[in-house]
Amino acid sequence: MDTSPNQESISPKGFNIVRVALLTPLRLLFDYLPLQNNTLISLVPGLRVKVPFGAQEKIGFIVAIGPDSDVPAEKLKYILEVLDEKPLFSKPLFELISWAANYYQCSLGEMLKTAIPGWLRKGKKTDIALKYKTYVPSEKTKAHILNVAQQSAVTTVYQAFNTFQTFLLEGITGSGKTEVYAHLVEKALAASKQVLILVPEIGLTPQMIKRFEERFQVPVASLHSTLTDKQRYHAWYLAKTGVAPIVIGTRSAVFTPLQNPGLFIIDEEHDLSFKQQEGVRYSARDLLVMRGLKENCPVLLGTATPSLETLHNVNLGRYQKLTLPTRPGNAQPPRLHILDIRHKKLMEGLSAQLLGKIKEHLASEGQVLLFLNRRGFSPVYMCFDCGWIQQCTHCDSKMTLHKKHNRLSCHHCLTHQPIPESCPSCKAFNLHPIGVGTQRLESALQEHFPSHKILRIDRDTTQTKGSLNATLTEAEGGGAHILIGTQMIAKGHHFPHVTLVGILDVDGALFSVDFRSLERMGQLITQVAGRAGRAERLGTVMLQTCHPEHPLLNLLLEKGYPVFAKTLLEERKAAALPPYHYHALVRADAKKTEVGLNFLQNLKMRIAQQRIPNFRILGPVPAPMERRAGYHRAQLLFQSPDRGLLHKTIQTLIKTMDNFPTKTVRWSIDMDPLDMY
Repeated sequence: MDTSPNQESISPKGFNIVRVALLTPLRLLFDYLPLQNNTLISLVPGLRVKVPFGAQEKIGFIVAIGPDSDVPAEKLKYILEVLDEKPLFSKPLFELISWAANYYQCSLGEMLKTAIPGWLRKGKKTDIALKYKTYVPSEKTKAHILNVAQQSAVTTVYQAFNTFQTFLLEGITGSGKTEVYAHLVEKALAASKQVLILVPEIGLTPQMIKRFEERFQVPVASLHSTLTDKQRYHAWYLAKTGVAPIVIGTRSAVFTPLQNPGLFIIDEEHDLSFKQQEGVRYSARDLLVMRGLKENCPVLLGTATPSLETLHNVNLGRYQKLTLPTRPGNAQPPRLHILDIRHKKLMEGLSAQLLGKIKEHLASEGQVLLFLNRRGFSPVYMCFDCGWIQQCTHCDSKMTLHKKHNRLSCHHCLTHQPIPESCPSCKAFNLHPIGVGTQRLESALQEHFPSHKILRIDRDTTQTKGSLNATLTEAEGGGAHILIGTQMIAKGHHFPHVTLVGILDVDGALFSVDFRSLERMGQLITQVAGRAGRAERLGTVMLQTCHPEHPLLNLLLEKGYPVFAKTLLEERKAAALPPYHYHALVRADAKKTEVGLNFLQNLKMRIAQQRIPNFRILGPVPAPMERRAGYHRAQLLFQSPDRGLLHKTIQTLIKTMDNFPTKTVRWSIDMDPLDMY
């Protein structure tokens, strides 16, 4: 059934069937009669309605109007209330939502629910009186002068205004990609167009909003998960009505309606956070490209470390590549060095060489950044008498020691428990933390450098409202001498005073079971290293490893990310892996291991009987982390070089699953999965 909106409407006195998509996982449209005694409201697709559903009342969207129904007339119920005067989405945006529901194999209602603020999901009216702070222009900041490469990129994208074209802006870290965005925004505003900018992290949103407000003296709408329902609706409304010509948001902002869209930008396009990992598993990056096609707007993907999928699209000629090979002014890329820590004694994760470099840079008034992608005090709590290790009771995961709160925590299911005084296994009192997290590193550095201020930036230190923005502002302003952080600090932040970056531990990624781990390692190292030497002073990067001869690690450090990524693409092609083949992952969670595996085995048998050519089925197998939050997890992977064939097979599979008794199994489908865990 075509679920795109049309211009057909029900006249006040007409009699037709109204087809409604409820905001639920149900993959059906439900037929209703128009409002009883309606003499005022014309019904058109895209309006929200309140309808009876069993003993409940639910919110849904009108999808289509028709004269017939498969339901007997006497069983049809009337719409209870029409909640909107006009459709919430333009025709191109509604088409995008419908396309997304079909592509990601979910119900149209689920995708519509994802696309609107929580305020509207609750059935609130759109005609409420909005109270938002009036924008007061301040002193306008001046635009920076572009170098040749930046100007070329701006000119090329500007020439594509009012047409669809996808561009990859690949610029080394610190090359001024944001300044390119700003010049393009200026041109869009001059043409009375709106710009939608997606960023990977909430932490980047306030900085970019401040920068664009000061630069352009216009209202900027922001949409992200820390807003209340009402705040998010206000921002959504400002974007929809055109009051805010610039809209900046995280993943879900991809569905924000714009009155006059002119340009779509996604910053750090490679970032994993643009893929939703729960519920409707959509990719905001891929949807933004599809939205550009439907809205006839150019799309700009910016990053220093493009995803292999994006590079593959460049190689196929689907995307046009623009490059920024140098940093503005006299800033130079940092020098990278490998520290071989084999047979070396480490002091809380720090080698003597790295400690010496830290002292050297602090003495010359440089700022130091240390990267360790492991929060907490210690990742393992162990008995030295019997070898007992504190495991999570709900997950196949060790519990992390957090000394500040004096407890053990699971970073997967978020359960906590007090630190035991004695070993539960042998009753000994010989319990000790093993391994180093950011908290332990911070404690060690405080002992080594007691007169220097240390700032830790991870999820534990940035939980309260406004804390992340305040912490980043202090770091960027040089208020701390040593910065410690997880991957949060690698996402586009500008630390102009950092002259030394120390990367403490990346060895796990070199031998991971996840075929994407090397790509992510290369991106992370490149991004973290790029925080050094962003101003006049030369930056240095020290990378500790027990595998200094690893060929791909050396290739990355010696030749750079572009050559490294090209090599990974060649390996992926030889192994028939994405982006050359397409994946769909079916997950099954159950209280018992065999229940989920049996469910997936039945699905596999149904599909295997069809003997589909160019189609592989891998599994079912337990997930790499089999037990999580009390559920045993299994997965079944489908692979094909033909995307259309893969989708057709999955659609057939869904009908099969809908006919299975699934009370004991929670199942989900992930198209183009990025996380196989």
